[in-house]
Amino acid sequence: MLSRIGTCTVTGVDAIPVCAEVNLASGLPRFSIVGLAHGAVREGRERVTAALANSNFELPLRRITVNLAPADQRKGGSAFDLAIALGILLGSGQLPNDIDLSDSVVLGELGLDGSVRAVPGVLPAAMLAARSGARRLIVPTANDAEARMLNGMEVWSVSSLGELVGSLRSRKAPIRPDRAAQACAESIPGPDLGDVIGQLVARRALEISAAGGHNLLLVGPPGIGKTMLARRLPTILPELSEAEALEVARVRSAVGLVSGALELERPFRAPHHTVSYAGLMGGGRPIRPGEITLAHRGVLFLDEMTEFDRRTLESLRQPLEEGTLTLSRAAGCVNLPARVVLVAAMNPCPCGYRGDGSDRCRCDDRALDRYRARVSGPLIDRIDVRVEMGSPAAVPFDRTTTGESSADVRNRVERARQRQQERYRDELGTDCNAEAKGGLLARIARPDSAGLTLLRAWHRDRRASARAVDRVLRVSRTLADLEGQNLVQAPHVAEALQYRSPGVFGSD
Repeated sequence: MLSRIGTCTVTGVDAIPVCAEVNLASGLPRFSIVGLAHGAVREGRERVTAALANSNFELPLRRITVNLAPADQRKGGSAFDLAIALGILLGSGQLPNDIDLSDSVVLGELGLDGSVRAVPGVLPAAMLAARSGARRLIVPTANDAEARMLNGMEVWSVSSLGELVGSLRSRKAPIRPDRAAQACAESIPGPDLGDVIGQLVARRALEISAAGGHNLLLVGPPGIGKTMLARRLPTILPELSEAEALEVARVRSAVGLVSGALELERPFRAPHHTVSYAGLMGGGRPIRPGEITLAHRGVLFLDEMTEFDRRTLESLRQPLEEGTLTLSRAAGCVNLPARVVLVAAMNPCPCGYRGDGSDRCRCDDRALDRYRARVSGPLIDRIDVRVEMGSPAAVPFDRTTTGESSADVRNRVERARQRQQERYRDELGTDCNAEAKGGLLARIARPDSAGLTLLRAWHRDRRASARAVDRVLRVSRTLADLEGQNLVQAPHVAEALQYRSPGVFGSD
């Protein structure tokens, strides 16, 4: 007898529909799974067999064939176990034939004792179910909160195979877990910008980056506070909107990182410089998101940027410009979201002490040239704000002095972002100044006559690229928004040009 159960597989951050076809035929007992199934899927035979026996069900002594359709789509993970077990129970008559699962999507890994364990990708599966018109989503109890992030979907969360079978026989949904009884993670206060003393220029650059979504480069000797500043950028960014929070949750769900509720704080990812190309950009079989996608709608921090593999760094150029990433492999193409604020930190030279006012640096010009060559000009050109941080004149050892708090800076950033939301309300795909392009940028960021004269003189003297000019205009527009000005003026252009001044990488 043939039975069909709807399920899905996750590739990248999107769910792809899969139909688990279970056929029971006469012949020598055998249990096989076909349909381009990876190792974890094929191993599901042993999990399903043991789970049925330990849940007081029978594994029919027949030829059992499970086809995961479409057969040309690679499938991985353990989320098919529950659907396969239900298919066997339906096909062998251990579940009534009148039970209709045609409008259900089933996900769950089976333990040997029949328990149903959490699986990644439940939120993308819920989105797929909603698009395809499915009425019911059957998931593990541990994924209940994640599955209910979408309104309008009937969610059955089960803790064991026996519980699910009992609910199907009685036609009643399982008892929903008591959320009030679930342990709640204690909120731990994050770092505060007030901890940073001095470094006024770098703090100003951090505020500009947050207000307009601009990429930021911090250059300075070791211990100057580059990492400390970068880790405080999420504390001054505006909270995620509900739509943005759902995007972030979908990415985190695809890799099994969802905490159970929509988070309104921006993600912060800081991969080590030994990260591989696949680790940063995504890859594997099936394709999984990389660090740049996990930082979507948040901050991607590259500490010691010059220590990263050059090929890995160069792969950032297109997603930084487009906000999306397309991975093309022999098995197909996957589109991944990658709208991030890039914050990079590096030393001014190999030893780190060039320009700190001391005589500790012994790097010659050849060593400095090799050091600069680790990062290409086109990648640096995509960074809007660059700051060279100097050593503070004095260090307050008593630590009683504090700078402006994150809350105060965040208020200014949110006001600037509100102006941008109103400005780009009718512009599809543009949410902040860093994303404005082409004719839109020329219309909203055209400076006054004095600012235009200053920009033309800089372009002529530095022989700057058209991209560099556009990025100066974007930063100028953000500076005007921070001051509540409708028109970009000469002081805004002048300050924006300061963040493109010649430094460790020379002029534009």
